[in-house]
Amino acid sequence: MSATDASNPADGTVSVLVVDDEELTRTGLRTLLSTKPDLTVVGEAADGSEVLPLVMALRPDVILMDVRMPTLNGIEATRQLRTTLSEPPKVIVITTFENDEYVYDALEAGADGFIRKRAPSQQIAHAIRLVATGDSMLFPDAVRRLATGRPVRPEAAARAAALTRRETEILQLMAQGLSNQQIADGLTVSLETVKTHVGNVLAKLGADNRTQAVIVAFQAGLAPH
Repeated sequence: MSATDASNPADGTVSVLVVDDEELTRTGLRTLLSTKPDLTVVGEAADGSEVLPLVMALRPDVILMDVRMPTLNGIEATRQLRTTLSEPPKVIVITTFENDEYVYDALEAGADGFIRKRAPSQQIAHAIRLVATGDSMLFPDAVRRLATGRPVRPEAAARAAALTRRETEILQLMAQGLSNQQIADGLTVSLETVKTHVGNVLAKLGADNRTQAVIVAFQAGLAPH
């Protein structure tokens, strides 16, 4: 593993930790991000087992996390961050194939989104900026494909049963990929009302982000596969 000094990043700069067992991939991502003045790679890790110590030392804003690694995979590394730290960094799964079942498991573990390793540089940079501001990278169609064939989970259905009728409706609209503003416009309510409902949905489902909430919707049978 390797790291650079992240103690005094420039104002507005998003710090990134790159985690992948292939050195060529790490180098490529570092080179790509070095061209973006508002993004800085503060460290690299070759395995998920290195992530928690580096995060505690460097406090990156966002992690680009591979899922398939030899000792500790990205799924378990993401779960470890969520269960150990009160304010874990955002996690974007980087993957070769978007229909990789590991991606679904990583999202379920708390990753904020995923992106292809061969995605254009602007798309990767946009994804990092997006999750750094607290938004989830939600791709309902991709999540639907990943969820297809998976049985309804009783524990997810039980959590979803705690939602009010309006909250269930909000969750179903989230599963369609609608933003808060689009939901507000469609229901003819204020944006603040939708934000309140979304917050309640996340709390009742025990979800860290919108992506996790949508996964629960699929697991509970509230969103069509």
